[in-house]
Amino acid sequence: LFICLRRPPRYDRAIVPFRYAYPLDHLVRDLKYHGRLAYGRVLGTLLADFLAAAELPRPDLLVPVPLFPARHRDRGFNQANEIARPIADRLHIPIADRLCSRVRATEDQTELNAAQRRLNVRRAFALARRPGVRHVAILDDVLTTGSTVNEMARVFKRSGVRTVSVWAVARAAPDYVPKV
Repeated sequence: LFICLRRPPRYDRAIVPFRYAYPLDHLVRDLKYHGRLAYGRVLGTLLADFLAAAELPRPDLLVPVPLFPARHRDRGFNQANEIARPIADRLHIPIADRLCSRVRATEDQTELNAAQRRLNVRRAFALARRPGVRHVAILDDVLTTGSTVNEMARVFKRSGVRTVSVWAVARAAPDYVPKV
């Protein structure tokens, strides 16, 4: 909380309805590291149900957090894209999965502390074009320190996007290091 007061995030709001704990932590890890793509549908549906009930302002675009191309090739999919699909279908929001790219390979953040995470993702994202919309929602699986989505929000705000929301399935405590 105090970090947010000293260094406010660049995004306007974060909607993260669940804690990163059993059983969601197992679903996220099995999706991400074992390719259980059906879990992406489950997680996306849970988040879509929450968002639909909350009746929040709808963004113009849904932007999944991108993977670096080599990591995407190795994994074969992007877990944020898998989670985004049911949300886009339910809420009728277009997915812009090629709008933002990760232009620099970054370390896996699971073993990094908050300061290391901020440095790790600095200047790691770029836009393919100006979005030309007022509101985007960045979608991620787990929000820990918010470093990744904060850096993406910086890029979107510089391109003229007025409102950047962050939607994630689960929130981990800032000092929590997920076990892979």
